[in-house]
Amino acid sequence: MKTTHTPDTLTQASLSDIASFKGQPCLSLYQPTHRNHPDNQQDPMRFNQLVKELAASLQKQHAKDAVSVLVGPFEALAEDHDFWNHTLDGLAVLGAPGFFRVFLLQRAVPELAVVADSFHTKPLRNWLQSTGRYQVLALSLNKVQLFEGDRHALDAVVLAADVPQTVTEAKGYEQTEPHTTVSSYGGLGEGRVAMRHGHGARKDEIDGDAERFFRAVDATVQEHHSRPSGLPLMLAALPEHHHLFREVSHNPLLLAGGLMADPQGLTHDQLRQRSWEVMAPQLEAQQAAWCNAYAAAAAQGLGSENLPQIAHAAVAGRVASLLIEADRQVAGRIDETTGRIDHADLSNPRVDDVLDDLGALVESMGGVVRVLPTDRMPCRSGAAANFRH
Repeated sequence: MKTTHTPDTLTQASLSDIASFKGQPCLSLYQPTHRNHPDNQQDPMRFNQLVKELAASLQKQHAKDAVSVLVGPFEALAEDHDFWNHTLDGLAVLGAPGFFRVFLLQRAVPELAVVADSFHTKPLRNWLQSTGRYQVLALSLNKVQLFEGDRHALDAVVLAADVPQTVTEAKGYEQTEPHTTVSSYGGLGEGRVAMRHGHGARKDEIDGDAERFFRAVDATVQEHHSRPSGLPLMLAALPEHHHLFREVSHNPLLLAGGLMADPQGLTHDQLRQRSWEVMAPQLEAQQAAWCNAYAAAAAQGLGSENLPQIAHAAVAGRVASLLIEADRQVAGRIDETTGRIDHADLSNPRVDDVLDDLGALVESMGGVVRVLPTDRMPCRSGAAANFRH
């Protein structure tokens, strides 16, 4: 895709860089977008309106020339016609002095244009940390494809150059640890058990070329795609290929449950639908486990949904894990010295979302943040924290 503005890749590392950025003011713009014509024709016009909202907020505290410099990159993006012909379902644009990042998202996001002392990152955290996201490795002996998405969308991922596409391409791959392999069982997240398999006489019966091919695919996909994304990986392959691939896989993100079907025989939409049918129960079980863990902690006095209490604990580094409601906003800012919450209006150029700031603060202190949909949250305040002992 040729564009003047090349979208950035959202990773946990890039999110941490954004959350820790110290320059001010920070401009955050989010909007839903459209993939196809003619729906996408309205997207740049709506973007321009949101940029005007940013400028109006900046004008309350900054001179006209300074405002022009800050919104200039946003205005240039609005004029990049090729960019607007290659959008997905959501757009995030973040700008500050010497800083400008553009992210395309596979999920629509609510419109937001806010100027504050820090970037509004909850929509990015929601997308990056949502347990609904996963990757699908569509594997056969003559084709390898990787997809990424959730229940609503599944898009192809460009494979790294050294991921072999066929058995023939893997001929020169050197096996490592030839007598022992590791497969993961037990579903998504914590509690997975690594099982080691010996290869005795049975290994001699396995086709050497196919085994070498699957080893190469497993190693390169793990290195270039699973490890950087941190997403669970679902295997879509014939039953006999599931067995062999799991025998040789070292990928800790490989899901125990997969799609038992020849991916070449499925349309793209069939692959998305059937993959989600496999993923959904594992996702629901993981979310239920997190909510149960919070309930158990709260019963012992080690959990809370009270925002001021959570904020004070976060500043002190006492929050081990935090559940945040995806679509809730609490306008205000947190004093990072005392943990005091000052409520205000989002139109104030120094005000952001308290829930968003809580997430960034907990992460900076080594805690784990998970964003859940409203109907999966164990409370009504927008946040639920587990405290460290």
